[in-house]
Amino acid sequence: MGVRSGLLVKTPLEPWIYNKISGRVGMAGQITRQMIESYQLHHLKTTLALAAERSPYYRRLLTGLALDKIGSLKDLRNIPFTTAADIKANSMGMLCVSQSEISRVVTLSSSGTTGRPKRVFFTTTDQELTRDFFRCGMSTLVQPGDRVLILLPGKAPGGVGRLLAEGLQRMGVHAVPHGIVQDVRKTLEVMERERINALVGIPTQVLALARYGPPAQNNYGLSVKNMLLSTDYLPRAIIAAIEKAWNCRVYNHYGMTEMGLGGGIECQARSGLHLREADLYFEIINPDSGENLPDGEEGELVFTTLTRQGMPLIRYRTGDLASFIPNPCSCGTVLKRLTRVKDRIEGRVPLGGGGYLSMSMLDEALFAVDGVINFKAAIAAANGPDRLSIEVQLADWAGREVLDQISKSILSISEIAKNVHQGYLTLAPVQVDRSAVLWPPTKRCIQEPSLT
Repeated sequence: MGVRSGLLVKTPLEPWIYNKISGRVGMAGQITRQMIESYQLHHLKTTLALAAERSPYYRRLLTGLALDKIGSLKDLRNIPFTTAADIKANSMGMLCVSQSEISRVVTLSSSGTTGRPKRVFFTTTDQELTRDFFRCGMSTLVQPGDRVLILLPGKAPGGVGRLLAEGLQRMGVHAVPHGIVQDVRKTLEVMERERINALVGIPTQVLALARYGPPAQNNYGLSVKNMLLSTDYLPRAIIAAIEKAWNCRVYNHYGMTEMGLGGGIECQARSGLHLREADLYFEIINPDSGENLPDGEEGELVFTTLTRQGMPLIRYRTGDLASFIPNPCSCGTVLKRLTRVKDRIEGRVPLGGGGYLSMSMLDEALFAVDGVINFKAAIAAANGPDRLSIEVQLADWAGREVLDQISKSILSISEIAKNVHQGYLTLAPVQVDRSAVLWPPTKRCIQEPSLT
C-alpha cells in the first residue's frame, strides 16, 4: 500500500494494524472495529497487569482498583490519569524492566527556567515498534527509489532521525539524514546535490526553505513531490505557503516522545490523522472534569500505551486539544481519525475584554504573509491594558510592505481587534529579525511576561 498516481489509496496503517492484530504478517484481510477494540482491550489488561506488578509507581497508583473486573474499554475511565508532573517526579519508578534492558533515555526539559525534566525510557523492542510505524506511515507519501531528506535531530542511535532513516531504508527509500536547518542556503544546496524529492521536517524550518527566494522563484531547481511535517503544530497557512512555493503535497504527523514518537499520520485524503491503534489507545476528555467526550467534541487528548515494555504510560494527559472525527474517511478505512492538533490547553491566554488568544490564531494570520518565516509572541500584564509584543523573523527579500501586512494581519484576528477597540489590549511595534541564522526549533507558545 502506498503512493499511486491519480488514485486515493486507503491508509497503509490499516493492513499494518491488521497484520499486528491477526498475526498474519504479509497477509491481506478485512479488519473491523470489533477486532481492533478486542485487541486493544486484551493489551490494555496486559499493560495494567504489567504496570501493577513491576512498576513501583503504578503499583501504588493502582492499589485497590479491581483490575480483573475490567470488561470493556469504557472501564478504563475508572483508572487515574498520569501527567507530565508524574513523569518528572517518578520516571524511575515507572520502569517495568531493569535499567540494563533500557536502550534509550530521552530527557525533555521543562518549558520554564526551573523544574525537573521529564525522562522517558525505551527498550530495544519499544524502539523497534517506532521504527516499524515510521516505515509503514511513510509509505503513504514515498515509495522505493525516492530520496528523502530528514531535517530532524537524532543522528545518534535511537534518535528520531536515525529511527526514521532506518524505517525508510527498509522500504527501499534512500534516506539522507541532515539534522536541524541552520543555514538555509546550504540546506537547499544539499537538496539539489542529493536530488531530494521528499523530506521530513519541522514546519517553520521547512517554511524558511520554501521562502528563501521571493515568491514564484525556485532558484535551486528543486522537485519535491511530498513532505511530512512534524514535531510541532502545523498551521494551514504554512501548508498553503509551502505547497504554493514547491508545488508539492504536505502531510501532517502527530506524535510526542512520551507516546514513542509516532501517534498518527494523514492518508492521501489529508483530512485527519489516522491513529496508531495497535500500539496506543486514545481518549478525548473534558480538561476540567476528566470525563470522556463524544466524537466531534474538542477536548484534551489522552493516550495509554498498549505494547510498551520499558515504561508503559496509562491514561497520559498530553495537554493537547483535539477531537475525534465522527464520519468515515474518504480513503475507506475503519481506523479512527483525529483532527489536527493546533493548541495546548495552557497555550490559550484569556483576554481582558473577553475571549482568548492562542498561538494557532497568530499562526494562521502571520504565516499567511509572504516573507514571514517565524515569529515570537508575548502578552505582558501592566498597570492598565495588556500589551501584545510580536517579533518576526523575515526572509532577506521581504520589504517594508511585509511589515504593513503583518500589522493588518494581527488586527484581522477578531479577538485582538475587539480587545484593542475596547481598550483592554495594546499592540507594541512589531520587532524584526533579519539574521541569516534560523531560530532554534522550540515548542512555540505565547510567552509571558516578555519575549525570550
